[in-house]
Order: sequence, then C-alpha cells, then structure tokens
Amino acid sequence: MTPHLDAAQPRLNRAQRLQAYQPLSGMVVPRFAGIATFMRLPHISPQLAAGEIEIALLGIPFDGATTNRPGTRLGPRQVREASSLMRLVNDGTLVAPYDLCVCADIGDIPVNPINVEDTLGRIDRFIHDLHQAGITPLSIGGDHLVSYPILRVLGAGEPLGLIHVDAHSDTGDTFFGNQKLTHGTPFRRAIEDGVIDPQRMVQIAIRGTMYAADERQWALDQGIRIIDMEEIGEKGVAHAIAEARRVVGSAPTYFTFDIDSLDPAFAPGTGTPEIGGLTSREALQLVRGMRHLHLVGADMVEVSPPFDQTGNTALVGAAMAFELLCLLAESRSQRAAGR
Repeated sequence: MTPHLDAAQPRLNRAQRLQAYQPLSGMVVPRFAGIATFMRLPHISPQLAAGEIEIALLGIPFDGATTNRPGTRLGPRQVREASSLMRLVNDGTLVAPYDLCVCADIGDIPVNPINVEDTLGRIDRFIHDLHQAGITPLSIGGDHLVSYPILRVLGAGEPLGLIHVDAHSDTGDTFFGNQKLTHGTPFRRAIEDGVIDPQRMVQIAIRGTMYAADERQWALDQGIRIIDMEEIGEKGVAHAIAEARRVVGSAPTYFTFDIDSLDPAFAPGTGTPEIGGLTSREALQLVRGMRHLHLVGADMVEVSPPFDQTGNTALVGAAMAFELLCLLAESRSQRAAGR
C-alpha cells in the first residue's frame, strides 16, 4: 500500500524504500479502483522527495503554448487513469523498473494556465529542485513547450544529447509575428540557450507539411540528424535505432516523446495529428531500442483527451511512459553500479 510519510518518521533505507515504493497490486485492489496515480505508484509530496526517491513521475498540465487544437492540459490526468493498466515487468525487455529504482508520483507542477512565461519559470524551479536532489524526472505533458524549461535545467552544466520522437521538428522560430515561446519552438530555443548539443540531437518520425522549408533547413544547418518517416519506411525501425544511438553516443541524453509521432489511427487524441506515422508496435520497438544509453530524464507529451473519446491515445501515452520509465530505471541503476 502507499506509504504515509511525515517529517517525524525515520527514513527507510534504500532496500526498504524499493520494497515500499511499489505500484498498488491489482491483486489487492482492482485496477479500476483506488486513487489514480502514474502506474499506481505511491504519491509523495515534492517536499519529501529528496533523499527518498530516485525517479519522479510528474504531470505538467499546460497547453497555453498550443497553436492549434487545445486540450493537452488534460493529458496528465487521463494518462494517470490509463496507466492503471500497466503492470510490473516489461514484457519485451523483462526490465522491472520498480526493482531497480525507487519511483513515485509526485503530483503536478502548479502551472499558470494563462501565462506562458510564468509557467516556464514554475517548471524551471520545480525541476531544478528535483535535479539538485539527484532525482531523475519523467514528465507527462502538456504541450511540447514544457520540454524547454526541463532542458534548461538538466543541460545547464553540460549540453545534452536529445532523442526527439515527433511528427514535427519543433525548431520553428516565431509564430503569429514575434511569439517565440510556443509548442513549435522549444528545441530552437534550447539550442540557442546552449543546453542541447545539436550535433548529438536526432529527430525521428518527422513528417507532414511545414509553413516554410527553412524550418527544416535551420535544423539541418545546426547538425541535427533528421530521420523522417520516408527514411523509416525505406530502411526500417532498426535503422532508426542504430542511427539514434550513433548520434547521441554515451554522453548524457534526454528523451522526449510526442504522441503525434504515431499515426492518428493509433493515437488520434492530439493537437496536431499527421497521417503516415508510426504504428504502436513500431513505437514500442523504437523506444525499447534505446536501452543502455546515458539517459538523464524523459517526457511524454501532447496527449489531448478531448479529441479521443475512446481513451486509446492516453493508453498509448501511458504505455510509452512506462517504456521510458524502464529506460530511465535501467540506465540509472547501471550507472550506480558502475557499468
């Protein structure tokens, strides 16, 4: 069951915490019952997380930087609900993330739904506190601009590599005249800030129309490796995995996964759907192919429940978040073991 913690209680040792911070078993409380948390993990206040947990699952319910269809502010709540279907062990890799790292749901960042810059500052401070405590973040958005302040924090000391799975490059410059902070600009801003190394950045599943050809050209000029859907269709997912691993290498890397990388037949509930995307099986293969990299954080973004009454998109998002959790837990535990 979920542990109750307060400042007066003695801290558990790591072995005890690994045992305590396990998802609520569906054999104890049915998976349709109980309070929804990510993966049915215990919830802990962010103020108590330092020294207690190693990986934090958190929501960022913000879509104030969306330029098309809103609704991703509702993504974290719906993904929490769908994630009750996740179990303990990855069937494809046999990774058991909760046996490797102490994980918990630490709630949502308290965003400002009507102010982009204030929200970015709030995300920045929240992630900074986690980073200072040595906690690895797995964030559930929200629109894709939420990745930008996370990268500003995690890449402040050393520019990060980036695995970016998405239908869109998100390296635009401005929207509606002079608006530089939108869900179509986060990685251009991060590169300009020097927190991403574009020579160690790979974009996978890119497709769809653009406002102007120079958006793609700017990315290529920075040295970003773009693996679009045409290349995946010709050479396969295994080729994309090998290329991504070559590009990011063994240095610290962040993984960002936009749900619109999937074809809308599999994930219709998103703000900017593009036909011709990944299947859910290809997405699983792609993410699982990124094992044993030096991953320092990840996010899954752009689930918009109002555009998917079946709930299937949130289920795909929850499954992708579990896959990312497996990668982070395995990577962190291997570094701790000196492997």
